Amino acid sequence: MSVELLGFNIDNYSFDEAVARAKSLIDGDRVAQVITINPEMFQAAENDFYFANIIREAEMVIPDGVGVKLGLKLTGKNAARIPGIDFAKRLLKEAALSNIPVAIVGSKEEVITKAVENLQKEISGLSIVYYHNGYFQNDNEIYEGLKKYSPKLILIAMGSPKQEKFIYEAKKVLNPALMVGIGGSLDVWSGTVKRAPKIFQVLGLEWLYRTITQPSRFKRIFPALPLFLIKVLSYKDKI
Repeated sequence: MSVELLGFNIDNYSFDEAVARAKSLIDGDRVAQVITINPEMFQAAENDFYFANIIREAEMVIPDGVGVKLGLKLTGKNAARIPGIDFAKRLLKEAALSNIPVAIVGSKEEVITKAVENLQKEISGLSIVYYHNGYFQNDNEIYEGLKKYSPKLILIAMGSPKQEKFIYEAKKVLNPALMVGIGGSLDVWSGTVKRAPKIFQVLGLEWLYRTITQPSRFKRIFPALPLFLIKVLSYKDKI
């Protein structure tokens, strides 16, 4: 089941249902893409037809940001917020339990190396068969590495919309797998960035905590969030 917002379909799953759907895609016969959508992505898609098309063609689109959940409520709809970082961590745990090979691409060399080290310590049995930093010039080099090791779960941490575009192109050449864009998750998993306290997580205000602790993010968050909500209200009046 999905709900529509600003011309895009968003899957309406509970957290566990989203995990179950992702596991079914891992077992599929093609490369599938999961997008954890937030207001900034809606803004980017408005001016980027290619990116908008990627969102529309993705096998799963789940609401990561509280802004998306609020936007849906403004149009009389509802969908559970599924934080991308928690969703990805759960998939890694499921992969370890089912002996599913994993690959991770993105971030700086020291960040991804530490993140991989921490994840393998934390999650018993996790098999990360390939990883590479996000600073590469030739996509084909990464495709070859991924094809060589044939991971079934591939996490891409390159920031949006770059990671979504990379995944979309990779779908055309890789062996069957599930690919998920995970944004800045590696920064948290490596210990480079401290995650927001639990109360911010529960209230869906991690973006506010990150903006307070990393003021450089302010220009990225604002005016994207208020513009997104204004657009939703305008859109609501037309439907």
